[in-house]
Amino acid sequence: MRTTFRRQVTLVLCLLMIASLLIGVSFGVLFDRFVDTEKNRSMNSTASAVSNIVTAYSDTYLTDWDFRTNLSVAANASQSDILICSSSGEVQICARELQNCRHIGKRLSDAEVAAVLQKNTNISAAAIYGEERVAVAQTVRNAKNEPFCIVLVSVQESAISKMTGAPLRIFFMTALLVMAFVLLMTPFLTRRESKPIQIMAAAARQIAHGNLDVRVPTGNRVEEIEELAIAFNNMAAAVQNSETVRKEFVANVSHELKTPMTTIAGYLDGMLDGTIPKEKHKDYMEMVASEARRLSRLVRSMLDASRLRDQGILPEQRKNFDICEAVGQALLSFEQRINRKELDVEIDMPEMGLNVNGEPESLTQVLYNLLDNAVKFVDHGGTLSIRVKKQAERAAVTVGNTGPTIAQEELPLIFDRFHKTDKSRSSDRDGVGLGLYIVKTTIMAHGEDIYVTSRDNKTEFTFTVTLSK
Repeated sequence: MRTTFRRQVTLVLCLLMIASLLIGVSFGVLFDRFVDTEKNRSMNSTASAVSNIVTAYSDTYLTDWDFRTNLSVAANASQSDILICSSSGEVQICARELQNCRHIGKRLSDAEVAAVLQKNTNISAAAIYGEERVAVAQTVRNAKNEPFCIVLVSVQESAISKMTGAPLRIFFMTALLVMAFVLLMTPFLTRRESKPIQIMAAAARQIAHGNLDVRVPTGNRVEEIEELAIAFNNMAAAVQNSETVRKEFVANVSHELKTPMTTIAGYLDGMLDGTIPKEKHKDYMEMVASEARRLSRLVRSMLDASRLRDQGILPEQRKNFDICEAVGQALLSFEQRINRKELDVEIDMPEMGLNVNGEPESLTQVLYNLLDNAVKFVDHGGTLSIRVKKQAERAAVTVGNTGPTIAQEELPLIFDRFHKTDKSRSSDRDGVGLGLYIVKTTIMAHGEDIYVTSRDNKTEFTFTVTLSK
């Protein structure tokens, strides 16, 4: 099975081979053209120099040995063949072999002679050498501007090929060595680069089998692998936290359902087996009905919380309404309880009201839940406070009460499901521990925020709502 890193290395190697081939071909073509150009320039220069020498020996160049010696030196220096031909194209002198040269007597083709006499040019000289060669021919003229001979300078094509072939061989050998080195290093690089990913894969398998404490090491030198390791650990921590919350939720739900169901079952069994006298059946049936209503409230609250979490507040559910009016209506529903506890109520709201945009029913339920908690936990004769203030583009609503201060370690948990500051759960038989959780879920579904402060025997819950436009 090929790993991702191996596939990437193979891809890079193929790209390297293709790039090397393209660079090699391009380099070969450019170098070949450069050599041809330089060699052509050199042969033209040599032909011009020989033409000057022939002009100096114009009367005696066919018989003067000094001329032939100079011609031979020029041929050796330029590493090329030099022939002196008559104006008709017949070879008269060869610089390589001063005597008995096999080229003497051979002729250039008529077309080549005509081209050279008209203009100095490159020719193939195949009629003389019997093969294609790289050749330059120049016409030498006398004082009357009449052509009296042709200077032919040539080299074999194989000689030029050798000049271009050697660098190309070096280039391709270097490319092959580089690719061979990459192939040899691939297993080491594969193990080194894929090891952190293999560790993460093993950790993921452990998480899949229920070991949520596993973490992968960080401190990798590769930035992407380090980011992946940190993200993996964050994910593992989130999964572990979710599992902890799930277990706590199941335990809390079990506890909340178990207590009323046990009470209901106990009362009914007592009435059925005669343990509870018939004259007390009505009282105990009222207790059963109370516990059944408590179960109904629990289930309804759980469904409301689930709906808000999954669906949120849809745009068509939002309306513009007066938050101050909603506060007043919610407060009136607690009039009797406020009077029984002889509470002082402090209200600070804009006289003209304050219009906000949101889902009226759910926000009214938020106010009801906060006021219910405030009235429930305020001291007898204490103070209940409500403030509504405009803050930039939002309205801030604060519900507070005097009474016992909530411990600082409890504040971060106050909005959790089934959380109660009374661990025995006996002091608040009517509550199910979902009121503040639903409050926070509702506010977050509106895209707003809620927070709580508790100090100096005063607790305040503050949430925001967007003002209507």
